[in-house]
Amino acid sequence: MSTTAAPFDVTSVRADFPILSESVNGQPLAYLDSAATSQKPRVVLDAERSFLERANAAVHRGAHTLAAEATELYEDARATVAAFVGARPDELVWTSGATAGLNLVAYALGNAGLGRGSEASAAIAVREGDEIVVTEAEHHANIVPWQELAARTGAVLRVIRIRDDGSLDLDHAAEVIGARTKVVAFAHVTNVLGIVNPVAELVARARDVGALTVLDACQSAPHLPLDLPALGVDLAVFSGHKMQGPYGIGALYGRAEVLDALPPFLTGGSMIESVSFEQTRYLPPPQRFEAGTQPVSQAIALAAAARYLDGIGMSAIHAHEARLERRMHEGLSGIDGIRLLGDAPGADRVALWSFVVDGVHAHDVGQFLDARGVAVRVGHHCAEPVHRRLGVAASVRASAALYTTEEDVDRFLDAVSGVRAFFGVGA
Repeated sequence: MSTTAAPFDVTSVRADFPILSESVNGQPLAYLDSAATSQKPRVVLDAERSFLERANAAVHRGAHTLAAEATELYEDARATVAAFVGARPDELVWTSGATAGLNLVAYALGNAGLGRGSEASAAIAVREGDEIVVTEAEHHANIVPWQELAARTGAVLRVIRIRDDGSLDLDHAAEVIGARTKVVAFAHVTNVLGIVNPVAELVARARDVGALTVLDACQSAPHLPLDLPALGVDLAVFSGHKMQGPYGIGALYGRAEVLDALPPFLTGGSMIESVSFEQTRYLPPPQRFEAGTQPVSQAIALAAAARYLDGIGMSAIHAHEARLERRMHEGLSGIDGIRLLGDAPGADRVALWSFVVDGVHAHDVGQFLDARGVAVRVGHHCAEPVHRRLGVAASVRASAALYTTEEDVDRFLDAVSGVRAFFGVGA
């Protein structure tokens, strides 16, 4: 975990990302879709290739030299990524992504209620009549697994409302989180609104009733200095491909005692201590949750991404992106016919804005921008409920990252300012 404040040279940073020198539709690429997936620096691409070319072998299995080297690199990667979020290596489980991590937790909590695991497992199990709490602004990956857990166990899913400005209604949270609550799951940063949620308040309310907290850190890990133990959450997930890492890798953080209490979700090789036809004994965390073939090259590349971000300094990255966020907000606010979603006064934010252009469908806006070399996300961004709450079917989302420049933002704003005239709206 880095909090280093250092001079930030975006030109130098951009030179590390090969794709940013590409053109799109005859225009220089202005990539403003990093919330969907981030671009990758050469050091990440090289790390995965180097492993596959020089040290590729099965980890935790062979006794030969390559296997030993691969295992050491794999576990060093775990230590590196764990440190990036302030955790110990034994508190970090490799997953295929944040969605897999959330499903792991949801299924494990259900399995605990079926008598799987220890006495500690029984204490955190979700059973009939228990309540699972999410917010109205969650990504589908932090809604659907909990719906399925409720359906399997007879638990009840409850929802904390957001206000019209997108901020979380903490008064309603106090009503919803109660004696029956077993899990409170919420995003650190909302993927549609870009608002940093009040983690401390939600954790405190959950602790008061003995509930577990599960944090979706996908939109915070690449943008904010992150210390998950200091935040006080019990469990958290994040994805590699959103933090300059590869696809197919993510991580589940868990406080050691919570991970130790969770029974496994997937079972098979690599996660067992011993197997007979009468009984199987499982390894302790984190290996207990890593059945099957491990994502070795991806883990090593994600560690390279964490080192890259740490080398620049997360505080420096956050300061750079904060300047872009202000520029984006001021520019969008000055364009007629633009409605910003989640424009909560004084809210802590990352450099992400979703908006609607009056009279023009989001997909048409996206195509108009793409023709000018500006890449944004359009649709409901895997978050239908928050769009429905704010009275829109779809929105346009522009999201920055450490390699985004003021010129990228200005080109985006200039293009947006011409949308309504191009479609003959509001003339």
